Amino acid sequence: MKHSEFKYKFDEKDREKLIALHPEENRDDSRLMVIHRDTGDIEHKVFKDIVDYFEEGDVFVVNDTKVFPARLYGNKEKTGAKIEVFLLRELNPEMNLWDVLVDPARKIRVGNKLYFGEGELVAEVIDNTTSRGRTIRFLYEGDREAFYEMINTLGETPLPDHFKERRKVEPQDRERFQTIYAENVGAVAAPTAGLHFTKQLLKRLEIKGIDVSPITLHIGLGTFRDVEVEDLTKHKMDSENYRITEETANFVNRALDNKQRVCSIGTTSMRALESSVSASGRLKANEGWTDKFIFPPYEFKICNALVTNFHLPQSTLLMMAAAFGGYDLIMKAYEIAVKEKYRFFTYGDAMLII
Repeated sequence: MKHSEFKYKFDEKDREKLIALHPEENRDDSRLMVIHRDTGDIEHKVFKDIVDYFEEGDVFVVNDTKVFPARLYGNKEKTGAKIEVFLLRELNPEMNLWDVLVDPARKIRVGNKLYFGEGELVAEVIDNTTSRGRTIRFLYEGDREAFYEMINTLGETPLPDHFKERRKVEPQDRERFQTIYAENVGAVAAPTAGLHFTKQLLKRLEIKGIDVSPITLHIGLGTFRDVEVEDLTKHKMDSENYRITEETANFVNRALDNKQRVCSIGTTSMRALESSVSASGRLKANEGWTDKFIFPPYEFKICNALVTNFHLPQSTLLMMAAAFGGYDLIMKAYEIAVKEKYRFFTYGDAMLII
């Protein structure tokens, strides 16, 4: 399919009204659009109603990655110019090497030093990677735990760029831009489908006999990178690190063998699952990197249900939802979502495709 086929009516007026700048007060009070692939029916529910669509023995696969405060503000040596540094990924823990984006990039050259906080954390630029990309080395000799505590103190919650144009990062974002089951630090963006779950909702799932099994995929900025080619086969996704345990693989495969539902909570969970399929069509325990790009047509091997938020036009996330739910049905659902004033993007509402 073509990039241009994933446009839908979402003009600047819609963006102002429908992109959610703040989360609902209660996570599971978000709206839930339920899309039935077999009949084409669309229902309008509340997220906590999701329990009603699953039975004992079904499995929810959640991404337990934990977002760290990846946006740092520092000052350049000598001039004191303010520089934004976005930590993308750690390249070498022993040498404190990081792949980062800097802004404004024109002011940063190899050899420059950057000072964060009151100077308690210093970094040196050692390489250029892209127009905005740099490799930096933190000049820090303490232990790993202390280093990450410093990042946690000095860093800012890395909300997506569309927030920067509309509001400042607020203290509550530190907790709300994180799933309640987040455990493994490494993401620079939240798995947004999981933001709707509460402890009470997880307890209701447990009581009903629905298993919640974690995988880990550390989300990078590449998930939100614009597609710049019309032919989707030529788009290259950034690699993201993932891990699937033997325990989760066993739960999922048991559900598949018993013809139960396996529901991916989010496109990131789905990408990890579809990156680790055995020759027999079952999930296998694995860890590594994936740059898998899923768009229509695609035959899904593991999941038969998907929870995802409402994404922006022509995004790779919308493309995966369309691959799973069927292009025509999902594009129709998005038209309805705009008309019915569903909340979009990171802090927005959700859809369940079954």
